[in-house]
Amino acid sequence: MKRITTPLLGAIGALLLLFSACNDNSYTVKGIVSGADEQTMYFENVGVSSVTVLDSVKLSTSGKFKFSHPRPAYPDFFRLRLNKQLINMAIDSTETVTVGADAGTFATSYTIEGSDESKALKDITLAQLDANQEIRKLRKQYEKKEIPDSVYREKVLAASDAYKEVTKKYIYSAPMSAAAYFALFQQIDGLLFFDLYDAADSKAFAAVATSYDYFYPESPRSKQLHNLAMQSIKVIRSQRAPKDLGIDTKEVTFFDISLPDIHGEKVALSSLTPGKPVIVNFTAYQTEWSPPLNMTLGEIYGKYHPEGLEIYQVSLDSDLHFWKNAASNLPWVCVNNPQSVYSEIAGMYNVRQLPALFILDRKGNLVKRVDELKDLEKDVKSVL
Repeated sequence: MKRITTPLLGAIGALLLLFSACNDNSYTVKGIVSGADEQTMYFENVGVSSVTVLDSVKLSTSGKFKFSHPRPAYPDFFRLRLNKQLINMAIDSTETVTVGADAGTFATSYTIEGSDESKALKDITLAQLDANQEIRKLRKQYEKKEIPDSVYREKVLAASDAYKEVTKKYIYSAPMSAAAYFALFQQIDGLLFFDLYDAADSKAFAAVATSYDYFYPESPRSKQLHNLAMQSIKVIRSQRAPKDLGIDTKEVTFFDISLPDIHGEKVALSSLTPGKPVIVNFTAYQTEWSPPLNMTLGEIYGKYHPEGLEIYQVSLDSDLHFWKNAASNLPWVCVNNPQSVYSEIAGMYNVRQLPALFILDRKGNLVKRVDELKDLEKDVKSVL
C-alpha cells in the first residue's frame, strides 16, 4: 500500500523505511491448493493488453506454493491459473498475499489474506460470474425463442445492473483503487458491463480516470483510462467544446467495420464516411421491433439522403437466408456479422442491447449514441 509520510515519523523513521525498502523490494504470493496433486499452477501478470506467465509450480500432495517477484512500479493485476480457473489479485507494494483454495472450486471458494484490494477483486469477480451465468441462461432461452425480445432485454439489463450495484461502492468510494479499475473492465462475452456511451456509466470512467491521472500519472493504465474517458465525454457531451470541459484531448474517431453485404462483398464503414454523416445501426431483423425501426430509418433516409446522409446497418441475425431476403429491399448499406450475438464488432461499440444506433459526423467522428428512436431525426439534423 502507499506509505503516507508525516512529520511525526521523524528522520529515524524515514531512514528505517528507506533501509527496509532497499533490502526487501519484492512481494510474495503463497498458500495451499488442496486436491491438485501433480497439476501445474501458473502465476501470471495481467497487463493492459496481454497476459504474461511469470512463474509456475507443479503442486505436490501438500499443495504448498510460493512465488516472489519484484514489486510493480504501479498497482498491477496478477492471477493464479489452474487449468481454466482463475484467482485474481492486485498488488502495489511488498505485501505477502496468502491464498487457500481447493482444486474443485478454485475460482469461487478460495480465501485470500494480506491484501484488501485482492479481497475486493474476489467480491467483484463473484458478482461478474453471477451476472454472466444469468445472462447466458437468458441468451439460451432467447435463442430457443422461449422468451420474447422485450423480456430478454429487460432481464439482461437487470442482471447487468445487479453487477453494477455491487461494484459502484468500490468505484465511487475509492476511485484510485485497483478494485475500481478492475470493476470497470469486467465483461460478458466481450462486452463491458459499464457502458462508455451511457451518461451514468461515463461518470464512473471519468472518476477512475481522474484519480489514476493524479495518483499514477505515468502508469499505462492511466493513459488507457484517460483515452477511454475522453472518447466517452466526446460522444455524450458532443455539443460542448473540449476546452469547456477543462480537459486536453485529441481527435477521437470511430471504430471501422468491414463486413459482407447480401452479395458477399465486404463493405467498409470508412468507405461511406468521407464528408458524409452516417447512422450506424446494430440490429436483428428477426425481432418484433425491426419492421417499425426500418420504417423510421426509411423515412429519415429518404428525407436526408439528398443532403449526404448514409446508413450502415449491421445485422446480428444468425439466419442468413432470412437476413438476405429482408435486406434486399432496403436502400442503404446492409451487412451481416456472422458472430451474431457474440459479435466482437458489437463489443467494440459496447452494444449491450438492440437496436443500437450511433451517429458519425461529416469528419468521421462518433458524436452521438442515440438512446431514443424518437430523437433520431433531431440528432441527424445536428450533424447536417
